[in-house]
Amino acid sequence: MDAGTVIVTEEKQQSGANKPEERPGSGPGKPREAGQRDAGQRDGGQTPEPSAKGKDAKTAPERKRSRNLSEDKRFKLFSGTANPELAKRIAQHIGVALGDAKLQRFADGEVYFQLLENVRGVDVFVVQPTCYPVDQHLVELFIMIDALKRASASRITVVVPYYGYARQDRKDRPRVAISAKLIADLLTTAGANRALFVDLHAAQIQGFFDIPVDHLFASPVLVSYFRELNLPNLTVVSPDAGGVERARFFAQKMGSPLAIVDKRRTDINVAEVMNVIGDVEGQTCLIIDDIIDTAGTLVKTVDALYAAGAGSVYACASHAVLSGPAIDRIATSRLEQVVVTDTIPLREAAQKLPKIKVLTISGLLGAAIESIHMETSVSSLFN
Repeated sequence: MDAGTVIVTEEKQQSGANKPEERPGSGPGKPREAGQRDAGQRDGGQTPEPSAKGKDAKTAPERKRSRNLSEDKRFKLFSGTANPELAKRIAQHIGVALGDAKLQRFADGEVYFQLLENVRGVDVFVVQPTCYPVDQHLVELFIMIDALKRASASRITVVVPYYGYARQDRKDRPRVAISAKLIADLLTTAGANRALFVDLHAAQIQGFFDIPVDHLFASPVLVSYFRELNLPNLTVVSPDAGGVERARFFAQKMGSPLAIVDKRRTDINVAEVMNVIGDVEGQTCLIIDDIIDTAGTLVKTVDALYAAGAGSVYACASHAVLSGPAIDRIATSRLEQVVVTDTIPLREAAQKLPKIKVLTISGLLGAAIESIHMETSVSSLFN
């Protein structure tokens, strides 16, 4: 096979590296001393009668799962090429090594993926945001899912921090596709059994899936940062009517008033800001959005807020797509700071821009992955 250059071959972490802190009752049991017998070997090999505490015994599926994921042979975490650094941080957070796999490309661009370890009967998680180049990373994800399915993984959970095509979630014009639904169908058809997303552009996209979906919000990470920043006279701003619910939640957590910018889009990636609803005069404004794409909406919102008398303007978003002229627009804008998460890896030019600060959501995703594997509630992560 004449394959292209290897893009990703995950290496095992060093033994003992990033070992998670053992919690009381969660670590491995004490080693058996020499001469100590199993319960079944006592009394002539007779199995002892169940004790009164037998009703509290763990079920077989529970016994398969160790509280320490590094010791759990029924758990594996794999990464595509879209954001391997985030996958490594998630692996470090939960104390496991990334699964060993090989991903290559043929000269014509076709993807070749091979698992280099056994996943039969394993609960597998695949980390792959569908960021630029979107179609390439989607195809990689489909092929990884298919390989895992054919290798007899017991369950495949796709961890997609950024869900591409999410903005095409309805027919807003005649004769257009609902691409968000199409991608949902393709993921399910490929073999995904469960999906984990962060800040979908529209929450109802969850309904496009016929498999269980866990929808996380980056708000806890962003709220924590801005609480520590302790900005005076803070007003949270939604850049459009569609983001009011997200901004309202953020404002409630910060204990701040809410303002809305009326935006009317005239064409794809072109937006026109009309006016500000709410009092922002003399206030420190914080614009909340899920995606920063070309930053056209963002900079026009900033101009509208300053025109309405705002004292200073900050911005934060879950997904830093930053396509086209976005970086130049942010650099030349009057924004004090733009705070984003690492659902998408920043381009080199964005990394060099002092105005942009990146917060990691690896802890949030790691906790969600642990909860899904242990079959416990993830609702506490919404706080």
